[in-house]
Amino acid sequence: MMQLFEFRQIISVTMILFAIIDILGAIPVVIELRQRAGHIESEKASITVLVLMVVFLFVGDELLKIIGLDIASFAIAGSLVIFIIAMEMILGIKFFKEDDIPQTVSIVPLAFPLIAGAGTMTTLLSLKSQYATANIIVGIVLNTTFVYIVLKNVGRLERLFGKTGINVLRKAFGIILLAIAIKLFRSNTHL
Repeated sequence: MMQLFEFRQIISVTMILFAIIDILGAIPVVIELRQRAGHIESEKASITVLVLMVVFLFVGDELLKIIGLDIASFAIAGSLVIFIIAMEMILGIKFFKEDDIPQTVSIVPLAFPLIAGAGTMTTLLSLKSQYATANIIVGIVLNTTFVYIVLKNVGRLERLFGKTGINVLRKAFGIILLAIAIKLFRSNTHL
């Protein structure tokens, strides 16, 4: 039985979401968006991310039922998406292409799909099959708070880590995501 507000679950969920959101790995993209748009509204982007993730956590199951899918099938599909994202991070190859960047970037493409994109949404439903919903919400709030802090301080972080440091972080989180993808796949296929 899943326990509410279990510390180990909260840490696990938070780390999984942290890896899939990959806000540190997205710093170069965020910097580019800021340069193109001139300004990023950190508060608006963070609130949008929080709302999207919490709503999808609750409505995602119903959407699956409408189209006749179960959580295990969606989790397996999600593990494959996470696997591809991890390979992007590790190899530096882009499988998913970003659309043209509009002038207002705080919601599209920053909040969605860059931060709360397909990988994040898939991960949320996959997590729901293994963790208590309350623990997932705590993980979402913690990650959204971290996203806000990073967005507010992206210039400082760029100077702190440097290009090499950001690339190292991206590859390290790619390996973590790869392991998460394999775990999700195995736990939902009962191998």
